[in-house]
Amino acid sequence: MPLCTAGKPKLGLGITVASGLTNVALDALFVAVFPLGLAGAAAATALSQLVGGVAPLIYFSRRNNSQLRFVKCKFDGNALLKTCTNGSSELMSNISMSLVSMLYNLQLMKYAGEDGIAAYGVLMYVSMIFQAVFMGYSVGAAPIIGYHYGAQNQKELKSLLRRSCTLIGIFSLLMFLSGKILGRPLSMIFVGYDAGLLEMTIRAFSIFSFSFLFSGLTILGSSFFTALNDGLTSALIAFLRTLVFQIAAVCILPLFWGLDGIWFSIIVAEVLAVMNTVLLLFVKQKKYHY
Repeated sequence: MPLCTAGKPKLGLGITVASGLTNVALDALFVAVFPLGLAGAAAATALSQLVGGVAPLIYFSRRNNSQLRFVKCKFDGNALLKTCTNGSSELMSNISMSLVSMLYNLQLMKYAGEDGIAAYGVLMYVSMIFQAVFMGYSVGAAPIIGYHYGAQNQKELKSLLRRSCTLIGIFSLLMFLSGKILGRPLSMIFVGYDAGLLEMTIRAFSIFSFSFLFSGLTILGSSFFTALNDGLTSALIAFLRTLVFQIAAVCILPLFWGLDGIWFSIIVAEVLAVMNTVLLLFVKQKKYHY
C-alpha cells in the first residue's frame, strides 16, 4: 500500500509476487525436500512475509524518486487516531469474517454435517481468488481517489467513480460467468474424491456464483469512502455487509430452504449490502461532490 501511495504500483506488485514465490519455493524446500512438516510450512510463510516487509523499508530508507521517504518524525496523536479510525472498516471486515465463518460452520454442521463444511471451505478458497480482483482494483484506486479529493478536483473524482463502477460491473459479470463455467472443474480439484460431496459443492457453487454480481460494488464503496477519509461510512458498509446482513440471512433462510438457504444467504447479504452502499453514495454525494 505505501508503494502504491508513492506512485510505484509496479514495484509494489513485484515485491508482492516475489513474496508469494518465496513462500511457494520455501514450502517445497522445507516440506518436500527437508521433512520439517508443519514447522517448515510456518517458517516458509514467515520468511516470505519478511521479504514483503523488508524490501519496501529498504526502498524508502534510500534516496528515491517517489514522494515518500523516511524523515525525523514526532508523535502526532490526532493523525494516529484519524488513521486508526479511517482503517476501522478493514478491522471490522476481518473480525466479522472470522465470526461469520464460525456461524456458517455451525449451521452447515447442523444441516449437512462435515460434508457441508468441506463444501463451504471450497467456496471460501475460490471466493478469495475471485474477490481479489475487486479488492486489488479498489485498493489500487484508493490513492488516486484520495489525491483528487484532496486537490478538490471534483470533475476527476466524478469520472473516477463512474469509471470504477463501470469496470467493477464488467469484472462482476466476468466473475459470475467464470464461476458458472469453472464450478465443476474447480470443485473436482478439491473434492473430486467423493461423489456426494462433489455434487453438493457444485450445487453450492452454482448458487454462490450469483454473489459475484453484487460484492464488487460494495467492496469498491467501502474503499472509496476510506479514500475520502470517511472511515465511519466505510466501516458501516463493511460492518453491515460482513456481519449484520450475513448473520441475519444465515440464521433465517435455512429455516425455510434448509441447506440451500445457507448458500442463498450469501447472495441475499450481498444484495442488501449493495442497496446500502448505493444509498450511502447518494446521501454523501453533496458532501464530497463526486
